[in-house]
Amino acid sequence: MPLHRWSYLSVVASAVNLLSINSHVAYGHVGNAAAVFALQRLGCEVWPVHTALFSNHAGHGSFRGEMVEASAVGDLVRGIEERGVLARCDGVLSGYLGKPETGEAILEALAKVKAANPAARYCCDPVIGDTGRGVYVRAGIPEFLRERAVPAADVLTPNQFELEHLSGGTAPTLAALLAAADALAARGPRAILVTSVVTEETPKDCIDLIAWEPAGRFRLRTPRLPVAVHGAGDAVAALFFAHWLRTGSAAEALSRAASAIFGVLQKTADQGADEMLLIDAQEELVKPSRMLALVGLRPSESLRIVPPAGTGRILRSWAAPTR
Repeated sequence: MPLHRWSYLSVVASAVNLLSINSHVAYGHVGNAAAVFALQRLGCEVWPVHTALFSNHAGHGSFRGEMVEASAVGDLVRGIEERGVLARCDGVLSGYLGKPETGEAILEALAKVKAANPAARYCCDPVIGDTGRGVYVRAGIPEFLRERAVPAADVLTPNQFELEHLSGGTAPTLAALLAAADALAARGPRAILVTSVVTEETPKDCIDLIAWEPAGRFRLRTPRLPVAVHGAGDAVAALFFAHWLRTGSAAEALSRAASAIFGVLQKTADQGADEMLLIDAQEELVKPSRMLALVGLRPSESLRIVPPAGTGRILRSWAAPTR
């Protein structure tokens, strides 16, 4: 298989307009507060609509703010529609819903976008919960995501817990996880990114990420960094979607997004910060200092992403993102 090469210029050369519907925090980088800046640094025009307005992530122990009503989400999208710009929208990205009815507002927004631009794509980051904490969203949201959002999605970016929840089973082995991804892909998505993967094959000091697409299945095995911050999952989902739109390859999108977030998390860990240092490490988003190599999970699917001279060495592992 030929080597795939990419350059710093290729990352930002292709203009993309995205409607991002997600939560927002005043302090820190979670939801749209992570995704929007990351996308803008790639040269994307982002139209953010917030599903919740919080002071900070709940992981800090306390927070203030409130959920945004689904009617307000719909009204904001209608206002954008009235500007006559939906035909220029290349994709819709959704994350934390807040309320079940907000899901319907997002699908209505997607229908408006696709009516104006049939080539537009939808990336659903199905925020449900994670291993350890379990389900942390309101009742009705997991069901909406499983029954309504997954069939509508072109790209799906669950963590392992969410993949299992959406597919209705457990995935203790890599084979079981790939089978779950196959089952979800059969319902609609063209590309799937699974984060925070720990199967029986994963070493205890590592974490895996899996990219699924018709052309193959690929793995990034990563050492665990001594960092516990929120928002990296939101950022990596946004970057994955943008790179997938530009390249058409889930494998390349994973390598580019992972390389960027690794650099951000490495700096965050080095400084012992309690929030992701997205601003301080922003150059990593467009010109990662380290590139990551993918491992094809079948002999015919091996792929190696090679950086141009001077961008840094290739790594075969990195630090996994968490929300």
